[in-house]
Amino acid sequence: MQHEQAQVRMATRMTGKLKFRLFAHSWVSDWNHGNAHFLRGLARELLRMGHEVRCYEQLGSWSLSNLVSREGDRAIRAIDDFRRTYSELDIRFYQRDETFEPLLDEELKDADIVIIHEWNDPDVVNAILAKKANFGFRALFHDTHHRAYTSARDILRFNLQHFDGVLAFGDAITQIYRDGFGMRRAWTFHEAADTTVFRPLPLTKTCDLVWIGNWGDEERTRELMEFLVEPASELTDKTVVVHGVRYPDEGVRILASAGIEYRGYLPNLEAPQLYSQSRVSVHVPRRQYTNGLSGIPTIRVFEALACGIALVCAPWSDAENLFRPGEDYVVVKDGAAMVAELRHLLSDDKAREQVSASGLETIRQRHTCAHRASQLLEICEEISQ
Repeated sequence: MQHEQAQVRMATRMTGKLKFRLFAHSWVSDWNHGNAHFLRGLARELLRMGHEVRCYEQLGSWSLSNLVSREGDRAIRAIDDFRRTYSELDIRFYQRDETFEPLLDEELKDADIVIIHEWNDPDVVNAILAKKANFGFRALFHDTHHRAYTSARDILRFNLQHFDGVLAFGDAITQIYRDGFGMRRAWTFHEAADTTVFRPLPLTKTCDLVWIGNWGDEERTRELMEFLVEPASELTDKTVVVHGVRYPDEGVRILASAGIEYRGYLPNLEAPQLYSQSRVSVHVPRRQYTNGLSGIPTIRVFEALACGIALVCAPWSDAENLFRPGEDYVVVKDGAAMVAELRHLLSDDKAREQVSASGLETIRQRHTCAHRASQLLEICEEISQ
């Protein structure tokens, strides 16, 4: 009876406002956790549309723990900036102890839509799904990683059969869930830029070339050498800056030998300022996104273009026609072409401004968090049937 009442409530609310419950690894920290960028913006847009949104993270999350233990004053600044920028987000913390089950009962009893990001502990995910039978909410699994392609056994730790559908951040991942995991409902749900934060700022250029990204657990070391390190070593008259975390000592040494200034962790909310102070950025995708998962851009592409910086990309195929390659950004085939294109854009203000303006236009027309929130509401209506 309770489940039937919840279904009626859900159908009724689809014409009005919904109660969203969003579970993520961390909302407060983005240390080695780029998924937080899009999730924050998505939650903000749902709130702006008048829906009720609650956000959950486990106390002592890996990302937040590393941020606090490794970054000192920068961690304090990052947390303070996040709380000030996203002050409207209702973030609720939980512990995996005797308080967890009662918390789920209280928080989920009147929920309409529960969205669970894939970087949650499987025990947490499956405990949430176990509440569906009693409370009747709809549950969506949100995947923004390549594990469905590279490590299916990790995904199978989740009770996928209890989800009402999957939000996958690229067509290739969507197809894996349909064909490989037997999910009847799966939608391509790309990340996007929170343009309330990521936008061009009128700042003086103090850097020629910038790259924001992590070393990548050997998933793109060869590519970084060809498309970042070696080109930088030839641009001896240019200022080249790199930000990111989890760089091995050898990686830092390699950057320094190429004349690259490695500046470590950059709180994501400071990225718009850095992009606006820089002339050009590069995109070096991880290997998975240039072969079996081609067509999936990471969040950094959306955010860089939203900040109005000219972007030069190592080879990747925009298989899903999200952008206008050659207009919104430039793709080069090898390291030599990267050097040539960087020299061109750094010496030609008009060409650089034309590329940056085109990329910014596409983001504003198609790839903001507001666009994705509208798409999510359409999906919610579909699963309410």
